[in-house]
Amino acid sequence: MLLVPLVLLTGHTIVNALLLRRPPRDAVTERRVAVLLPLRDEADRVTPCLEALLSQRGVPRLEIVVLDDGSADGTADVVRSVAARSAAGGPVAADPPAGESVAADPAAGESVAGGKVRLLTGATPPDGWLGKPHACAQLAAAVPEAEVLVFVDADVVLAPDAVAGGVVAAEGFELLSPYPRIVGFGRLVQPLLQWSWLTFLPMRAMERSPRTSLAAAGGQWLVVSRGGYDRAGGHAAVRGEVLEDIALARAVKRSGGRIALADGSALATCRMYDSWPALVDGYTKSLWASFPSAFGAASVVVLLLLLYAVPPLFVPTPWWPLAVTAYLLGVAGRAVTARATGGRAFPDALAHPASIVVFAYLIALSYQRRRRGALTWRGRPV
Repeated sequence: MLLVPLVLLTGHTIVNALLLRRPPRDAVTERRVAVLLPLRDEADRVTPCLEALLSQRGVPRLEIVVLDDGSADGTADVVRSVAARSAAGGPVAADPPAGESVAADPAAGESVAGGKVRLLTGATPPDGWLGKPHACAQLAAAVPEAEVLVFVDADVVLAPDAVAGGVVAAEGFELLSPYPRIVGFGRLVQPLLQWSWLTFLPMRAMERSPRTSLAAAGGQWLVVSRGGYDRAGGHAAVRGEVLEDIALARAVKRSGGRIALADGSALATCRMYDSWPALVDGYTKSLWASFPSAFGAASVVVLLLLLYAVPPLFVPTPWWPLAVTAYLLGVAGRAVTARATGGRAFPDALAHPASIVVFAYLIALSYQRRRRGALTWRGRPV
């Protein structure tokens, strides 16, 4: 009986992988696009992100707006330095819209890189707001005339045609989440996000269904239509959500909009973590919010362990043919996911049972830290 759900789930992974949307290369869009970059203590990694944004092409009506959200490490100075180097090196593709200029009003932000970037100073989040939703809300409010909002995290590096490709791919949807290729530390755990989407989420049904339970998104790179964003209530509607990306996708659906996921691995990389402690902190701050309750989380953990971690334990027993088959089905699903999303299939997929065990540990640790009130991120309580 164990093999039946594994066969079905692996088959579902294959179908989703074949149907996975991908932004086009070398796209061009005439829509007015605002790339919005929230920053808090990102001095050590904002440089490649901002340099990539300043090198975008195929988006003649592009504006880049950066918000320094109370950084204590000189992030704003790094932004100014990168922008100054870009301006000194000559024009780049991300020129301001023809005939328009960046406002000199201090409330509109500081113009840097010859007007190619606006640098805003963020306000302290009011009661009831978490830091990132508040930063994103301020950024969106700063570009009222933009037709498309592209939210990007500081650990993401976009290819020169990524913004245009994302905007074109998002046509017909109010929100598109093109997921980057994950690099850096965490090969054992990081690929589980894409694997979980392809394995358990009916992606094309998600696009058609109004059910908010069928929603997923990754905040590293989000493309949102202005109309869809406003109808959903913007980030004000998700002001207290730890997983504001998924909450925003649900809000868009709730307001009648359509959402979609896409493989953005050919157009973007994301270096989320460089060490085990950083990965643990990053995952535990939000994993608890991925489930409706502790009981729901425990149920998912038990199911995953039974399906993917327990079977290899029976290899030295008379049931070894079933155990090996179950193990290989899990490995196949991980390998298919890796091939479809720019990941590394082997030998990483062979460690899938260990990945599930580590993931279960992180979920338990997330709930433990939350009960102790020990969850923080970038110096702010979660």
